[in-house]
Amino acid sequence: MWLRLLAPTLLLGSAAFGSRASAFDPNETFAKGTFVLSAEGSYGEQFNLEGFGKWSHIRYWNAGLRASVLPFGPAGPSFIRGAFEIGLEPLYQSYLHPRDASWVGLMAVARYHFLALGRFVPYAELGGGAGETDLDVREIDSNFSFLLWGGVGVSLFVTDTAAFYAGYRYEHNSNKNTDSPNRGVESHVGVFGVSYYFR
Repeated sequence: MWLRLLAPTLLLGSAAFGSRASAFDPNETFAKGTFVLSAEGSYGEQFNLEGFGKWSHIRYWNAGLRASVLPFGPAGPSFIRGAFEIGLEPLYQSYLHPRDASWVGLMAVARYHFLALGRFVPYAELGGGAGETDLDVREIDSNFSFLLWGGVGVSLFVTDTAAFYAGYRYEHNSNKNTDSPNRGVESHVGVFGVSYYFR
């Protein structure tokens, strides 16, 4: 009974979404001068890159809000056709293990969006920034450190202007030998977020 009543609505909704999906135009969404607002969260765990006998097993979560612009619009041939995004992201990093601590700073982020797959938009990204921290572990002990990351992921556009995304980052945390110790921290990070594109 309920299925018979809901079926026409579901079919109409699927058809409407299908028509929107087929009509998605990345050249319009990623046009030159488009602004992007993104909110994201992530979870990271340290890994023992250099095989030290003792290490801190650091775990943390991040929260960030990024404001970006697409300065050039889509360019390039075939499967590498894409668009650059550059922006600034205030980031808060909260350490869960081995002790409560935090990192607060400002990241500069660049992404390249690959536009050949319609509403599925893979990306590659780089980020770097500096901030204040009270993390005190054997790998790093200072009031100031730099975060660097490189990553890949994919966005799914649910409308022409809104997308959810998820990805992976390799993150490095170091004070660049401005204090001691400075072995640095290497982490695997999973990230998820939502972006809104507008002009």
